[in-house]
Amino acid sequence: MLIAQMTDIHIGFDPDARPEELNRIRFRTTLDRLLKSPNPIDMLVLTGDLTDRGDRESFEKTAELLEACPFPVYAMVGNHDSREELLRAFPDIPSEGGFVHYAIEQDGLRILMLDSFEPGRHGGAFCEKRREWLRAQLDGHPDTPTLIFMHHPPVVSGIDWMDPSPNEGWIANFAAAIKGHDQIVAIHCGHLHRPITTAFNGVPLSVTPSVAPLVSLDLRKVDSDTPDQRVLITTEPATYALHRWDGRSLVTHYEKTNEWDVLAYYGPHLQPMMREMFAEREE
Repeated sequence: MLIAQMTDIHIGFDPDARPEELNRIRFRTTLDRLLKSPNPIDMLVLTGDLTDRGDRESFEKTAELLEACPFPVYAMVGNHDSREELLRAFPDIPSEGGFVHYAIEQDGLRILMLDSFEPGRHGGAFCEKRREWLRAQLDGHPDTPTLIFMHHPPVVSGIDWMDPSPNEGWIANFAAAIKGHDQIVAIHCGHLHRPITTAFNGVPLSVTPSVAPLVSLDLRKVDSDTPDQRVLITTEPATYALHRWDGRSLVTHYEKTNEWDVLAYYGPHLQPMMREMFAEREE
């Protein structure tokens, strides 16, 4: 099974741009790359910040482009979004108890889509109700491999202006919910607009880079009283992730959407090399 992930699209950041805003161009280009890839995609997961202002028009523009997808699209809410407008634009997405969180099961894998949104807050949120929902989902399926998607990473990355404090209550709630659940194979997030790999309480955790412009890789401390003219946002290429589940393990690949040249095709001249490489594999 191949699960594509896109995150932080931010449609509507510059809604009056002509002929079209940069973020929508980047999203269309990334989606086009995915749709034309040779890989048979089973689903697309959108891990939040689909829009920049949570407005209806931006959600409609996002959903319109996604109509070309021949596979299911599963969305979640990010801190720039609106639960109400997301559910209006994606009426098949479930919600429960006022939160846009739900489970998907396919090919022996259970996928949990979490809601880490709190209106008016840039950083994450994960209250007691969400903690108990997640704990119940994990308690109810202890033997089923489980993949968690959430917008906000519950970790300190070193990108100072984007990071939470490590002692925030929502992180403690999330940690309590997953404690003792060995069926979690990975946690994949968005929000930070950069490729990041780490672990959270022993579980592999990765951040998929954004479709919208990326955050600069600058790990120096930030002084909110001293605007030091550092670079914050760049036009590094938009990226999406492919999570490959083979029934036993999960492997993640990333592809950038900038143009490149092909240097080799698999033709008869490379067949001896290919046969030799396959022959080396141990049964």
